Amino acid sequence: MLKGKTAVITGASRGIGRAIAIRMAKLGAQVIINYNGSEEQAREAQREIVEEGGRAFVYRCDVSDFKQCEHFVKEIVEKFGRIDILVNNAGITKDGLLMSMSEEAFDKVLEVNLKGTFNMIRFVSRQMLKQKSGRIVNMASVVGVSGNAGQANYAASKAGVIGLTKSAAKELASRGITVNAIAPGYISTDMTGQLKDEIKAQIASTIPAGVLGDPEQVAHAAAFLASDEASYITGQVLHVDGGMCM
Repeated sequence: MLKGKTAVITGASRGIGRAIAIRMAKLGAQVIINYNGSEEQAREAQREIVEEGGRAFVYRCDVSDFKQCEHFVKEIVEKFGRIDILVNNAGITKDGLLMSMSEEAFDKVLEVNLKGTFNMIRFVSRQMLKQKSGRIVNMASVVGVSGNAGQANYAASKAGVIGLTKSAAKELASRGITVNAIAPGYISTDMTGQLKDEIKAQIASTIPAGVLGDPEQVAHAAAFLASDEASYITGQVLHVDGGMCM
């Protein structure tokens, strides 16, 4: 399905990004595992892929840094010759009520989640334009559609990702490049794993499916949007949320 493709996944050392990297490797892609925090976790993801017979490479880059992204993409192109798939998954949260949220908390979330997505599209799209082909998958969120109390910064960043996705899709569609977004709901990751059981139960009660999702379910969606089977799908937001947002 993705045999011979080179896929760059940002924030791929854990959670949804890690699941996407593993899934795409299983489908034949050589994956670039980007991280900014824990190299150890990134190496663990790489080892898991290699042990299963896949190809994976680890690169550090702070996606919120314009120059770092430029250098990162240049290095990947020089080493691998092309970039077929870009998954913009890197993201952070700094939750708090709007009236007490610091400027730093607002700015940092926007810098990583929204500007980081822009930075990577900005440089990767140049290579994809030369190739006249490419798949870009951006990680949005259900709260970017519906909003969420205590997450004004995160919701704003993810709503921005959706707007960026649609704009980039219109600019790049004529050159064989698709740009889509995935809007996960509540997914079982390290972040949700810190919640108390009663909070998880409360969250699950708000989901029509009745349960939290798994990173692998998001990974399957990302792999589809990155494949040739999705060549006529662009500018779309695919909800993987158990029916939360209908």
